Amino acid sequence: MITAGDFRNGVTFEENGNVCQIVEFQHVKPGKGAAFVRAKVRNVITGGVVEKTYRPTDKFEKAHIDRKEMQYLYSDGELYYFMDQETYDQTPLSEDQLGDALKFVKENDFVTILTYKGNVFGVEPPTFVELRVSETEPGFKGDTSTGATKPATLETGATINVPLFVNIDDVIRVDTRTGEYMERV
Repeated sequence: MITAGDFRNGVTFEENGNVCQIVEFQHVKPGKGAAFVRAKVRNVITGGVVEKTYRPTDKFEKAHIDRKEMQYLYSDGELYYFMDQETYDQTPLSEDQLGDALKFVKENDFVTILTYKGNVFGVEPPTFVELRVSETEPGFKGDTSTGATKPATLETGATINVPLFVNIDDVIRVDTRTGEYMERV
């Protein structure tokens, strides 16, 4: 059992038959009245996010999410195939199950598959990935001091903003949580 007073980002619990994960939380102690916990809660099965208020003493059953590292193999247009490195079993997932988790993932990269009671509900890419810039406007000497950015298309097809000095065929590091450029490799 977990109480609302124990909420932290990423904690999963069961509420009214749904599996929920804390996206953001805030313990609030107003000047008058009892303390409460304000939280953004994501339903891990449907993906919907709602903001809820809980009493710190509210109790919930902790949900056990299984995380398994798997290798992304390929896509046949409709399904995306992942391979378990221990058993070599392949798991096909549809685009609905993935969302935009593969936006920064190339073939043969490793991802974490999230399951609850044997049902896959999500895929977590690595936190940082290194990708080649396949398309962007050319940069000009002296443009680096302005802090300006330009759009760049990566080898996976994702488009992000990069500094003006980044050119085609540069390899850059991207934070997959925010989709932001980190550095040139």
